Amino acid sequence: MKNRRIPGRRRPQGPWVALLAATFVAPLVACGPIAFEDQSALNIIGDPPPPPPKPEVVETPKRVEVKDNAVVIHEKIEFEQDKAIIREVSYDLLREVAETILEHKQIKKISVEGHASAEGDTDYNLKLSQKRAKAVMEHLIEKGGIPKDMLTSKGWGEAKPIASNDTEEGREDNRRVEFIITEQDVTQKKVEVDPETGEEKVIEEKTTTVEN
Repeated sequence: MKNRRIPGRRRPQGPWVALLAATFVAPLVACGPIAFEDQSALNIIGDPPPPPPKPEVVETPKRVEVKDNAVVIHEKIEFEQDKAIIREVSYDLLREVAETILEHKQIKKISVEGHASAEGDTDYNLKLSQKRAKAVMEHLIEKGGIPKDMLTSKGWGEAKPIASNDTEEGREDNRRVEFIITEQDVTQKKVEVDPETGEEKVIEEKTTTVEN
């Protein structure tokens, strides 16, 4: 009796079929994700390293600031030798002086005052200090935008030294320009402190114009 072939059913192909199938299946299994399971915890021995230090913030010192009755500069205004001509290197410093004056609304009037060392002729030093003070005043008005009626100028020559004239360093310190506040508003406040909270409350405020 002949074997009848049932439609849709294939005859087994022998052992090599299973081997071929394994050849294709094995790589597919190997390429899949590999999971690890472990119930034990990993112990870390020693302390963790400290965090890196924060970068240090270095504040640039101010070249110009208001102190009491003066606009103080921490750099010198440079002039041409034996002249009342301001060197260009000092323009930026004078710009900061003008900005500082305008920012402090309480300042009403300033005297720009020139000083000299005791080196040379006394009368010549006096006149040179006057001319230099006037040159700075005009610069602040023309380039710094300071109102003209806010500034005056004066030269003291060698009359008000701040250092010894026996050394070159001292003489250099004495050659200077200062900005003296001659009129400003001073605000006085009367404060009441709450005894329970420690908070301060202004109960009276008075502003007066003071001339130095």
